[in-house]
Amino acid sequence: MSGGCCLIIHLLKTKIMEIIGRLTADAKVNELTDGRKVVNFSIAMNETYRVKNSDEIKKATNYFNCSYWINDRIANVLTKGTLVELYGRIGLNTYTSNAGEVKAAFTFHVNNIKLHGKPVRETTNHLTVVKDDVENAGDDLPF
Repeated sequence: MSGGCCLIIHLLKTKIMEIIGRLTADAKVNELTDGRKVVNFSIAMNETYRVKNSDEIKKATNYFNCSYWINDRIANVLTKGTLVELYGRIGLNTYTSNAGEVKAAFTFHVNNIKLHGKPVRETTNHLTVVKDDVENAGDDLPF
């Protein structure tokens, strides 16, 4: 059994994955005692699937805690609701709870970040402002 466990941990360390989701909160930069900085954030991924042998549609949301070590300045654009495409690897963190139970949590160690869009509420506000500007611009036209 321990051989299978080691194989799973090895695969988790070496496989590059791609995940796409929206940030659940603004990213935070944490500085370690040795001066290194890490950007921590979490994303939510929505999943829709059909139950086998049924017409029932199920929706589920999966959450990933993410860490990015390459450049802490990216935290300025990683705001709540931003759609991101992340490349990296899954890490497994184990810990013991206050009740003495052994627990585990996955962390996505990000190597590359692609930004795909700001939160919907910001885009809507921007479009509204542009629309108002266009309606009022008719009075200032030189022709």
